[in-house]
Amino acid sequence: MVVYEDVLNSLKETSRTFAIPISRLPSGLREAVMSGYLCLRAIDEVEDHLALDNPTKAALLRAISRTLQTRFDDGDLPAVLHSHRHALPDVTLRVGDWARLAPTTIAPRIWEATAAMADRMAHWADNAWTIQTEADLDHYTYSVAVTVGLLLCDLWGWYDGTQTDRVNGVASGAACRPSTSCATTPKTKRAAWNSSRLAGGMRTCSAMPVAI
Repeated sequence: MVVYEDVLNSLKETSRTFAIPISRLPSGLREAVMSGYLCLRAIDEVEDHLALDNPTKAALLRAISRTLQTRFDDGDLPAVLHSHRHALPDVTLRVGDWARLAPTTIAPRIWEATAAMADRMAHWADNAWTIQTEADLDHYTYSVAVTVGLLLCDLWGWYDGTQTDRVNGVASGAACRPSTSCATTPKTKRAAWNSSRLAGGMRTCSAMPVAI
C-alpha cells in the first residue's frame, strides 16, 4: 500500500510546481491525477536519461508498455527495470506503485495512457528523435504531450461528469510540448532536431486555442 505522504514527497521531488495544485485537488481526483502524473514522469525519465543509449531506452519503454497491457502484479514492473535499477531514478523504479495508486474505476485508463506514451517514446528513441519537418514535430507532440491533455479530459469526466473540449485538450498539449522540449531536452536529442522547423512548429502551436 502506498502512503499518501510518501506519494506527496515523490511529487515534490519531481516537480514542486505540480505538487502544490495536485495536492489541493478533491479526494479521488487527487489520487488519479497523482497516479497519472507520476506514471508519465516515470517513463519521461527513461526517455530523457543521459546515461542510457537509445536502444536501451526503447527496450525499457516497450517493456513497461507491454507490462501495463497485461494483468500485472506488484512485482512485474520492478522486474522489467531490475537490470538498470542502479541507473534509473526512484520515480521510475516505483512506477508499479504509481500505477496502483489510482482508484480502481479509472486506473485502467491511466495504464492505457502510460502504455501508449511509452510505446510511442520507444519509437522516437529508435529513430533518435529525428525531426526534420513540422509534420514530424506534430507527430512527436501528439505522441507525448497530447496524451496528457486527453487523459486529463477523461479524468474530469470520470470524477464528476465534467465534459471538456477534447480539441482544446489536444491543443493544450501541442502548445506546451515544443517549448518545454527546447528547455528540458538533453542536447543529444535536441541535436537531431532541425531548429528552423522546430521554431516554425512552435509558432503553429502558439496559434492554437488552449484550454485553461
